[in-house]
Amino acid sequence: MPPALHPQGWIEVIAGPMFSGKSEELIRRVRRALIAGQRILVFKPKQDHRYHESHVVSHDGRQVAAIPVGSAAEMEAYLEPLPQVVAVDEVQFLDRGLLPLVERLAGRGVRVILAGLDLDFRGEPFGIMPELLARAEFVEKLSAICPRCGAPATRTQRLVNGKPARYSDPVILVGAKEHYEPRCRACHQVLP
Repeated sequence: MPPALHPQGWIEVIAGPMFSGKSEELIRRVRRALIAGQRILVFKPKQDHRYHESHVVSHDGRQVAAIPVGSAAEMEAYLEPLPQVVAVDEVQFLDRGLLPLVERLAGRGVRVILAGLDLDFRGEPFGIMPELLARAEFVEKLSAICPRCGAPATRTQRLVNGKPARYSDPVILVGAKEHYEPRCRACHQVLP
């Protein structure tokens, strides 16, 4: 975990499957920065409206106000004056423009906190997450509990009518418990 205050910026990435506590950890870090009196902006993708339109909400109900955006370019309109901390939830849904933006922010002394799925329902790297993980100074990979065997769950199982999704299904389907559950490597399934 990085120090609370430092004159230089950096990138932190919180990754893992659904139900591993990524949003909860992002909210925890944001709240600590607020207690420290830091200027903070929190963003979330517009398409993630599972729990609230303008808040990042964890599966257990914790929340923090956020600005819904459709792209990294849209985020830039909110970044003057420059905050001390920028947090973004569900970054796997945002475009590649986020990569140079977070690099610029960190280069200007901003602490950037990013949370998202590192793997899609197929078990493959999701969106821009691999590049964000490679660029980050600090990475925390979380796991959940596999409901089938109790092992650490590092994957997200998509279920369609109670059965594993097909590989050919669209990668993006915003949902929660009605479509997904955490699974370990051995219990994770994708139909051909």
